[in-house]
Amino acid sequence: MSLTTELPRASTASPSDPAIAFAVKLGTALHQYGMPAHLLEATMQAVASRLGIDGHFFVTPTGIFASFGTPEEQRTTMVRVQPGSVNLEKTILLDELTRSVIAGETETTTASGQIDEIVARPSRYGRAVTAIGFGLASATSARFFGGGWREIAGAAVIGVVTGVLAVLLERWGSTARVFEPVASMVAAALAVLLAQAFAPASIYVMTVAGLIVLLPGLTLTIAMRELASQNLVAGTARLTGAGLVFFEMGFGVALGGQLIKLFPGANAFAEPIPLPVWTEGIAILVSSLGLTVLFKARPRDYGSVLIAAIVAFWGARAGTSLLGPELGVCIGAMALGITANALSRIVDRPSATWVVPGLMVLVPGSLGFGSVSQLIASDVVSGVETAFQMLLVAVGLVTGLLLSNVFVPPRREV
Repeated sequence: MSLTTELPRASTASPSDPAIAFAVKLGTALHQYGMPAHLLEATMQAVASRLGIDGHFFVTPTGIFASFGTPEEQRTTMVRVQPGSVNLEKTILLDELTRSVIAGETETTTASGQIDEIVARPSRYGRAVTAIGFGLASATSARFFGGGWREIAGAAVIGVVTGVLAVLLERWGSTARVFEPVASMVAAALAVLLAQAFAPASIYVMTVAGLIVLLPGLTLTIAMRELASQNLVAGTARLTGAGLVFFEMGFGVALGGQLIKLFPGANAFAEPIPLPVWTEGIAILVSSLGLTVLFKARPRDYGSVLIAAIVAFWGARAGTSLLGPELGVCIGAMALGITANALSRIVDRPSATWVVPGLMVLVPGSLGFGSVSQLIASDVVSGVETAFQMLLVAVGLVTGLLLSNVFVPPRREV
């Protein structure tokens, strides 16, 4: 979010001001639904300015610091928050509410209550549908990784099991902290067993595709974007968190992969039997359906998710054929950003509606996983090379998104 015209800031601010309460509650909700630090700071600053209050904001992945009033009379609020997951439906609803407040159609006291109602809404998709969404995303990722029908079937099974684990462990806060390594261990063990059932099949492709939703490639890309926007504290913290998740998943896969010792003839990197090119189109259609569920978008927003996936996938494919993989993703990200900014202006919605699902097609999570796997296997040189390639891809993504803002400026946020 950003703004068109900035109103003069007030010289003082009362901590009981309903506008202040609204700004803090809005920022907390948007943080909960995955808005990056640099965008959240800009959004809260824009809202405060448009409401005539003097506000200053500092956001990290686990906290929001908000100060109101002139420096000599400032009152500061600190909100401790947990890194949230993307919820496109609630992000859109919060955006619509914010615009209503700015336009004077809704009072800030009423809007604060409506924020509570939006946050309290139950998830649109139940546990079974969420698990199926995991399976669809994993199955289509196996196709994008060059897998055949055996790898696709195996990845779908692993994805559904991972989704079931996510739903179950989410109910217990303490166990949710070990979700990634536990899910990775289970996925690697399942991949070994399924490779024997579907032989010949690639254990590696099934494992990576089965865990694609958990790989923190999107977190890595957001971290690089925050660093590029000079949000150094938030970017560094998020980058460290992504690295830790990569290592947790790597160790989980290493443990689960020990099951392969029971099958001396198993080949973790068996060559998949390729499928026709036209199956990629089906994979994009199905993948968009899975992303709609995973990012909790409204069913009617499936078309937006599909457009984002098509633009990102084929933009990156065309760029890769011309410039190579690292620069290719830059072209894909730039095409995605231009499309998102243009559609955001046309239909008056946050650009995240298109950018987030599109980035999921481009993020370098599989490279990070491969790097950790190689390091654990004591292949240090290959591991470092893959990690460097992963960072290049992440920088390419961020560069593409920044360039897209030059060609088509983003929609004013509030």
